[in-house]
Amino acid sequence: MRALAGVAAGIVAGIVIPPEFDQYTSIVTAILVGMVFYFASLAIGRRIAKNVPKDKRKKVATEGIIPFIFLLLACMIIVYTALHQSSIVS
Repeated sequence: MRALAGVAAGIVAGIVIPPEFDQYTSIVTAILVGMVFYFASLAIGRRIAKNVPKDKRKKVATEGIIPFIFLLLACMIIVYTALHQSSIVS
């Protein structure tokens, strides 16, 4: 589930960031979009894990964070490049 949230966050970040933004603004925008989607997936994960023992429920926050970050970055780069390829090249 967290991997799908990473893909969705990457697609949204790739669409939201225009080519006119400087590097700092683009990084902050990507981080904020990622945090919103991560906290949403965390809330959904906690709802799903209500009947799980407490020691395993604590792992809900950290499980899948590496695939989330990787897929966020990969999808953001692919979508951004596909949408703005002509404006980047010229």
